[in-house]
Amino acid sequence: MFYARRTDAVLLLVAIVWGSSYLAAKTATDAVPVLVVLFARYAISALACLALVATRRKGRYTRDEIRIGSLLGVTQAAVLVLETYGVAHTSAANAGLIISLTIVLTPLLDRTAGNGSLPPRFFAATGVCLLAVTLLMSGSGFHTPRVGDLLMLAAAVVRAVHVALVGRLTKGRVLRPLQLTAVQTVLGTVLFAVPAASSGLPRVTQVDAAVWGQLLYLALFCSVFAFLAQTWAVQNSSASRASLLLGTEPVWAVAVGIGLGGEKVTALAGLGAALMVTGTYWGQSIERTHRTTREEESPRRTATPTGV
Repeated sequence: MFYARRTDAVLLLVAIVWGSSYLAAKTATDAVPVLVVLFARYAISALACLALVATRRKGRYTRDEIRIGSLLGVTQAAVLVLETYGVAHTSAANAGLIISLTIVLTPLLDRTAGNGSLPPRFFAATGVCLLAVTLLMSGSGFHTPRVGDLLMLAAAVVRAVHVALVGRLTKGRVLRPLQLTAVQTVLGTVLFAVPAASSGLPRVTQVDAAVWGQLLYLALFCSVFAFLAQTWAVQNSSASRASLLLGTEPVWAVAVGIGLGGEKVTALAGLGAALMVTGTYWGQSIERTHRTTREEESPRRTATPTGV
């Protein structure tokens, strides 16, 4: 019981860390350009991952880890570009809520999880989430969507593609999470080095300790710690329980945005937030039940008939 509670606590901590990352990124981008923030986040993460790999006895990288890590590194970088530019132009609360669309978009793209044909109720839940996005983008009244909200919407779609790709590329292969993460962070560092240099990289040396603290938090906690802790916890818990706890990320994004960031939520945005949390949890529950049912029925479908 204690071990299960400890695992749950780690998963909940990951959700809190991810939820708080939007305010940290928004604050950091107020001080330095987005591309500089991304380069610093990747570079610090890469140094930490490479140091951890170096301490392992079997630290060598396999061909699959380098090849798949490189491909996933590109899609992950695309997600972070959209997310970071998006949160720089909208509220941290909105960013965390809109990105949670990934929860209902991923099953639509992932055909390796045994989803097959999803039930109509799942699409109803997706509709609730899309309505929620409309209300969140409206703010205090219906108007042209803000650039930041549209970027976060694009980030949710690309993140869903990234997650589905992770499932497809890692299925049936022995890939170590630490080595895979190291390859992705090194690639991200390389990708953002030149753009960051042309965007004013020297400015990062002039920022105060608070901004450096946010950059270190994004790199070491929101990237390295969160990924490794999530992998460890999921291996020691059920997938359903893990997804339920990690699904609280948008709730923490709102709590941190309002509580620490002093952000305001209008009545329409508040309704959108409630619908988003409801829709994502509903869709998550439907997909999980549907997948479990198909997995239970699969052996019966493939069993060889006996008798005449």
